Amino acid sequence: MRHRTTRRNLLKYTAAAGAGFWVVGLPTWADELASKSPNERVNVASIGVGGKGDGDSEQASKHANLIAICDIDDTRLASKSQRHPKAEKFTDFRKMLDKLGKEIDAVTVSTPDHTHAVATMMAIKMGKGVYTQKPLSHDVWEARQLRLAAREYKVATQMGNQGTARHKFREGVEAIRAGFL
Repeated sequence: MRHRTTRRNLLKYTAAAGAGFWVVGLPTWADELASKSPNERVNVASIGVGGKGDGDSEQASKHANLIAICDIDDTRLASKSQRHPKAEKFTDFRKMLDKLGKEIDAVTVSTPDHTHAVATMMAIKMGKGVYTQKPLSHDVWEARQLRLAAREYKVATQMGNQGTARHKFREGVEAIRAGFL
């Protein structure tokens, strides 16, 4: 006789699988932020604060200290600065990372596509966690170099692919992998 999965059981199993996913992921983040007190918030710098970068930097500011913002467009930079007056302003991400590198824990990269890989690689090599919008790179070779660097510098990275980055999607994948479906 086959066991029929109810909606309630599916939700219960999915939640359990999702919790397992996050518990397994915690040591990586814990290792990265071991030097920080649990009461401290992460310091984030946002490269590109217009368009998609506006939303990315706002999301980051809800969960961390937005300490630096960077955009080559003075109008967008000024607009973001009004909402985050404590964040230091830059028009060149290289200068921002050079100046504030020791204070920054993580970086968002939401620039025009041609600078995604360059800005991401610089942040990785400085030991920063990075969230980069898609496309991550121009070709497979660049993507592989970023992956190797992230591994070498032991940093967490994520490419902005909102459709597959949401909790519910991940929970569903975990439920399938765990054999619940």
